[in-house]
Amino acid sequence: MFFEFVPNPHFDFLTSFAKKFNVPVEGDRLVIPPVMGTGSIRRILLSDGLKMIVHSYRLNQDFILNRVGNDEPNDLVSVIFHSNEAPASVKTGEIADPLSRNSAFAIQIASTDLNSQIRFPANTDIRFLVVGIMKNALGNLLAIDKPSRVVQTILNADPGFLFYETMSVEVHKLVKQITDARESNTLADFYYRLKVQEMLYLVFEKLQQRDMQHHSTIHKDDVERLFLIRTAILSDLSTPPSLPDLAKMVSLGETKMKDLFRQVFGDTIYNYYQHARMEEAAFLLKHGGLSVSETGYQLGFANLSHFGRLFEKYHGAKPKKYATGG
Repeated sequence: MFFEFVPNPHFDFLTSFAKKFNVPVEGDRLVIPPVMGTGSIRRILLSDGLKMIVHSYRLNQDFILNRVGNDEPNDLVSVIFHSNEAPASVKTGEIADPLSRNSAFAIQIASTDLNSQIRFPANTDIRFLVVGIMKNALGNLLAIDKPSRVVQTILNADPGFLFYETMSVEVHKLVKQITDARESNTLADFYYRLKVQEMLYLVFEKLQQRDMQHHSTIHKDDVERLFLIRTAILSDLSTPPSLPDLAKMVSLGETKMKDLFRQVFGDTIYNYYQHARMEEAAFLLKHGGLSVSETGYQLGFANLSHFGRLFEKYHGAKPKKYATGG
């Protein structure tokens, strides 16, 4: 299954999807027919300039959702919350990266001029929300006297912005509450508005804290380069990334590469590497059947005391205690 669309303020995903696959729409809900799978897509108009599409289904075939960047400037800001348990993959250019609620791409805040392609595997639960909000409605909702450079860029709906955030436990809980909510509730619209506002609050609280003095416009080629860098960082967590090698690999100046990476992912390349390293350590200790020393050595730590201190800093417990659940 393949569905392609161009985002703009007037685009109606539900109607377009229904027309493409010849599926009837009942009010603001499309029920996936048995021949395609199970589940539904819902359209929820929350207020003037604020809408949401709730995707919750399981399909019999792989599903490719292809977003084509809109070259015409507009005031729409899209915030996508991916809550899939089994990883899908998000692709720009030639690179595909895992996409689930635990990935670095779980929450995407983007301008409408950038491309992306998401592939959902067949026979897996697909759950994600797309919140579309006009820049004036967002400004009125946030009501920030002194927005950070990141937030101001979003409020301006400038072309070429892209920011990713990981999904916190709090945000995941809200997404689940929305997808599981009873539509028969007479106060459903009120309920959705509260939950969406709370989600946006949690996302923009983190974006407001990002330290960025300058914003560079993100071009389509830049996105592909950044994904290449991220893939290279994660390919070998036992070795710290070499900035000169990464810059050469993607044909960028080292300073520009560092600035763009921090702008999009909210952290330096090295800190991003360390965070991924500690997440992998936690997984190996809990599910990989490795001892503390084996985990440390596998991730490139010659000094296990240093590994223990760093692990405790990230996870709030020493590795052995974390592994045993004590």
